[in-house]
Amino acid sequence: MTRRPKKRFLAVPRSEEDIELLEEGEEGEEELEGEEEEEFVKTPDAVALRYEPLPSPAPEQCNGAEQLPIRVYADGIYDLFHFGHARALEQAKKLFPNTYLLVGCCSDALTHKYKGKTVMYEAERYESLRHCKWVDEVIPDAPWVITQEFLDKHRIDYVAHDALPYADATGSGKDVYEFVKKAGRFRETNRTDGVSTSDLIMRIIKDYNEYVMRNLARGYTRKELGVSYVKEKQLRVNMGISKLKQKVKEQQDRVGRKLDIVARRAGLQQCAWVENADRWVSGFLEKFEESCHFMEKAIKTQLQKGLLRPQLKRQRPNKLLANRESSVLITKKPASAMT
Repeated sequence: MTRRPKKRFLAVPRSEEDIELLEEGEEGEEELEGEEEEEFVKTPDAVALRYEPLPSPAPEQCNGAEQLPIRVYADGIYDLFHFGHARALEQAKKLFPNTYLLVGCCSDALTHKYKGKTVMYEAERYESLRHCKWVDEVIPDAPWVITQEFLDKHRIDYVAHDALPYADATGSGKDVYEFVKKAGRFRETNRTDGVSTSDLIMRIIKDYNEYVMRNLARGYTRKELGVSYVKEKQLRVNMGISKLKQKVKEQQDRVGRKLDIVARRAGLQQCAWVENADRWVSGFLEKFEESCHFMEKAIKTQLQKGLLRPQLKRQRPNKLLANRESSVLITKKPASAMT
């Protein structure tokens, strides 16, 4: 009984000589493997597949490492780069198993024209994107509206963004992503609720006085902070009052701890001590708040007097001149009265 050779599957059809080598044994098999490796390396089609871009495949046709990287494009302003931006870029990066993520960032001139003023300059926004782990390439001075020429120039397969329609400020359409959506080259990402650049700016504006007071205490000048002279003096008074209240609060806590010691030594009952402590502390705070109110009112009155003093000096000569003119008119009698 003759032994039948094992069936082997080849990636590429071979000649009859190669099949005979397989049937002869292990020696022929080793020689064939060497020929296969050499032939696959030198095949012109394999070299072309490695370096030339392929047509954009549909997502379901992507087979991971067997395909070239899918070039996905995401764009935006990315002002005050935060984790909401990073999450959107992470979703774009993970749309396909093998993704090359390009991120376009609009320039200052374009952003100020169509959207508004930014906190960060364009160079700072570009640099922030460069340090994001999901970004493979940053495209500076990106266009406001994506065109076919732009897609061809950067060999972009898909555009990733959230599905909300963004009004085209240039007037060329209703949505800046209308073109890629109609072409079927748009992939949706999800926004992160609760965080945006506008929200961060609103938080700063909401506590504007506290941030200005903090920076004044750190040594910044009112000109650097864009604050008027009157506003600076008002904030410095508030800073002094806040510090005074903090010191009184610390002293109050210190006195409260000492009263606890006295109460324990005197053997007072817990309920009685709590009632007395609340009454003592509330009375102390009422007196302190009343004193602080009078002191704050007196300081503001003095500031207002100091600010109005130069204005009164300017008004005084005009008032004296007006009084003199009125007195002259009164002393002069009309001619009819003389007769």
